[in-house]
Amino acid sequence: MTVEPVAVVRSSRRAIDDDHWGSVEATIELRDGIPAESLSGLDAFSHAEIVFVFDQLEASAVVHGSRRPRDNRRWPRVGIFAQRARARPNRLGTTIVRIIGCDGPRLRVRGLDAIDGTPVLDIKPVMTEFLPREPVRQPDWSKELMADYW
Repeated sequence: MTVEPVAVVRSSRRAIDDDHWGSVEATIELRDGIPAESLSGLDAFSHAEIVFVFDQLEASAVVHGSRRPRDNRRWPRVGIFAQRARARPNRLGTTIVRIIGCDGPRLRVRGLDAIDGTPVLDIKPVMTEFLPREPVRQPDWSKELMADYW
């Protein structure tokens, strides 16, 4: 399987940090060969889902089993697929962001938890019909983990 990035993240955040992403504004720049018209109509949506690669994570840091999120001893040991950690087997991240606007081959967004230079694999509009149709359930430790994330 070969997957090529469609864009790259341009952000003032250059270091990996686990918290305070909510006010971060970033630009997603389409790569050469991807026409600007591919973003046409996206700004009619309030949000987009961004699929990206944690490309700066060393292969040796990838987790295939379980661990304590953020190595916090108070939280349970859970499988990597029960977390949204970057140390996942394929190093893929997804985030729903607020769309600020489109300018030619650039999509301006707020709340993207990816650092400058991160490869973007896909951009999708968020549609209510693709969101959960029933209440979302999650354990208390995950709410504590996310308290300062945004």
